Amino acid sequence: MRIAKADLVPTDANLLPAYDTFAELGDACLTWCDAVNARRHRATGQTPASRLDIERTTLHILPSEPLALALGEERVVGSDRTISFNAVRYSTPPGYTGARVWCRVVGEELSITARTHSGDLTEIWRHQLSVPGIPQIIDAHYPDHPNGRGVHQPRLRPRSEAEIAFVAIGPGAGRWLKEAGPAGAVRIRAKMARAVELATVMGSDKVDQALGLAAAAGRFADNDLVSILEHLAASKPAGEVVRADEAHSVQSGTIGWQALGQPPQPPAELTAD
Repeated sequence: MRIAKADLVPTDANLLPAYDTFAELGDACLTWCDAVNARRHRATGQTPASRLDIERTTLHILPSEPLALALGEERVVGSDRTISFNAVRYSTPPGYTGARVWCRVVGEELSITARTHSGDLTEIWRHQLSVPGIPQIIDAHYPDHPNGRGVHQPRLRPRSEAEIAFVAIGPGAGRWLKEAGPAGAVRIRAKMARAVELATVMGSDKVDQALGLAAAAGRFADNDLVSILEHLAASKPAGEVVRADEAHSVQSGTIGWQALGQPPQPPAELTAD
């Protein structure tokens, strides 16, 4: 290990460049092994590769399948064809619903291994590692559903009276609730209660429309619903939904800077004749 680290790990001593991927490091390890295993050993006078052929006669045969610990952590594929790993949902190919799979981190990827229909343990998919709130769902894993992700639309199951009252506002409320969680909205229950109060005063239709617009635009702040309702009450067209990003700004511009360096103008009442 000391010799391998000195030759393979980039340091100031060996002047090796950095590896961009783990695959490059793996290739470098294979090349290094081929070189040192073909080099004649000073003490034995033999190459490690030829010595291994002799030692294999006394070695035990490796099991045909790796130990479960080597495959990673065990998970069960849910009815939505996903598994949960570190609070992130990852999709799996069709045919593994209810099956046990094993997940392990390989570099910056999540490797999912399962037993195929032929009985062999095989890696069935690799995902880029993600963070909670950003599931990794592959459309190709759902060929029997429109747009691939139709199966992943969560079903609303209101239980408390407050949840039932909110969902009863209309389909816009349902869309708002489905989008609020993945978007990282906070104080959801308080905002739901506020929407129910507004629906009692202003009518369910208007509040439902505003909730639908808020869900489409990704607006889940405390005062967003009231702001949208005021916009609708002013009879302004809703127009195209625009998500705020780096290409949009609410700054008023720099036209006010034109007065910089100019002599001050006298007040209007002093210039009147």
